[in-house]
This record gives sequence, structure tokens and C-alpha cells, in this order.
Amino acid sequence: MADLSITRLLVEPVLARAKTDYSVWLNADDHIMSADELVARSFESDALMICHSEILSRDVVARLSDRLQIVANYSVGVDHCDLSALKERGIVVTNTPDVLSDATAEIAMLLLLGASRRAYEGDQMLRLGTWKHWAPVEMNGIQVTSKRLGIVGMGRVGQTVAKRARGFEMEIHYTNRNRLPPELEQGAVFHPTVQSLFETVDMISLNCPATPETENLVNAQSIGWMRPGVVFVNTARGRLVDESALIEALNSGHIAAAGLDVFQTEPGGNPAFAACPNVLMLPHLGSSTRETRKAMGDRALDNLDAFFAGREPRDRLV
Repeated sequence: MADLSITRLLVEPVLARAKTDYSVWLNADDHIMSADELVARSFESDALMICHSEILSRDVVARLSDRLQIVANYSVGVDHCDLSALKERGIVVTNTPDVLSDATAEIAMLLLLGASRRAYEGDQMLRLGTWKHWAPVEMNGIQVTSKRLGIVGMGRVGQTVAKRARGFEMEIHYTNRNRLPPELEQGAVFHPTVQSLFETVDMISLNCPATPETENLVNAQSIGWMRPGVVFVNTARGRLVDESALIEALNSGHIAAAGLDVFQTEPGGNPAFAACPNVLMLPHLGSSTRETRKAMGDRALDNLDAFFAGREPRDRLV
């Protein structure tokens, strides 16, 4: 029976399955494990199951034990792992695609609607007891129906966001590394550049991975390409956004409202956003449904099962 270290608490059905098939060490108090702790566990483990909160940088990977054979990510994004360093060490890496798309798209639509319709401000009025009257000129937000939505990254999540947005009769525009075939575009308008997309649409949803090429994709220059009064949503990765530039645009009104589920610093976020009433924030809830968290664990365990049975893991990255 292979020794598996699970670095965060997972939902009970996943833990029960893991304990049936593996000798499991569990981070029982659910703290974010340090580099030294991850290295120490590698000397006791044939496999690690980690989350995006555990960082496997090149320096950390260099210190891992030769015993460690596979890292099964409990996430789709793997920007917390140095894949080239892990490949050099001969350590297999997997992730959990497909199963997060619906949950993340739901959060994107929640943020898009909430930011556009000033949900945070309305909630605060009721909680603080400041709602004293109704007036035609009070709390007017931006209607989502029939607006042009620009999606950056038309992968599984981006396509699901587009599908949900069509229910609001939104006109879908997108930019992507490669143009989709017509059957996947579903009438969406392709833009070869981010600048072309930003100059065209009324609302923007980031759904692309964090890579060296997309880091700070949204910055002072690219915000300048956006139409005045745009609504901006990020459910992808905090690294995609220069947060200081975003705050400046929110304060000036160039970006009318934003919905953010991810931040440069996690956990904690950016306290400076708290002073912006036109921001709706969530603590990285993209995949936070009972159904999705179980599906993620099952997918990670499927990959481990295949590997230790001598088969190719379905979601092998390196």
C-alpha cells in the first residue's frame, strides 16, 4: 500500500476513499504547510496530494526526497508548482480539470451580477440600517442583459461562463490562445488580441490560467484600452491583475464595478479594496460546492490509482 500525504483537510467522502486504498498521513489541523514541512513529508511519502496553497517552487523541488513519485494536485491551476523542476526530478504531476467548470462559472456570474447591480452596497445598507427610503435615483446599477461580455480564456470554464451568460441574452466576445472551432464558439466573436477585446466589450471576465505571459495582464495600459464604465470580474488567478492599477481605475470610475474571487495575496486578499464600495469580493470560492470538492478529490485519486496500477494517469501534466 502506497504512502500518501494529504496536505489539507478534504471533504469526508474523499478522505474515506483515500484511507481505503492508501496509507494516509493527513494535515489534521489544516494549516498551510511550509516548504520545510513539505520536504519532510516527501521523505515519508510515495505521493503527495496538495492544493494551490502549497508551493512547490524550484528550490523546494530540489530538496524533495527521491522516494516521492507523484504529486496529485487538488486543483486545475498548477501555477504553484514548478513543472519543469518536477519533470527534471522525474516526479509525475497531475491536476483535476473538467470538474470545476460549472461551479467556477456560477461564481463568475454571481460576481458579474452582484458587481453590476451594487449588491455589496445594498447588503450593507440593510445590515447597517441606512436604508431609509426608496427613490428612482438611488442605487441604480448596470443592467447585465444584452451587454457585450468579453471572456479572456475560452477553455472549459470560459465556455461555461459563455453558456450561462447567453441566458441573459449577452453578446459573447472572447480572446484565446487559439480560435475555437465553430461548434465550440457557438456564435461568439473572436478577437486576436486582448486590446481588441477590451476596446469592444461592456463587461470582462478573466478565465485564463496564470502563466508568465499572463501575469499582470490587467494593468494600467490594458485598463486604458477598456471602455469607460466597464464591469470587470476575475475568477481565475490574482496574478493576472495589477491590483494598484485596478484600484485606481475603480476610484476614478473608469471601471464602474468589479467582482473579485482571487487576489495577489491569498489568504487575506488586498485590504485596500475594502475602501472601494464598487467592489464585490469573495474569498476564492470558485470551486466551493460540496459536489465539486468531492469530484476534485475523486479525480485526484483516480490519477493516483492509475499511476500506482502502472497505467498512465488521465490528467498527467509532466
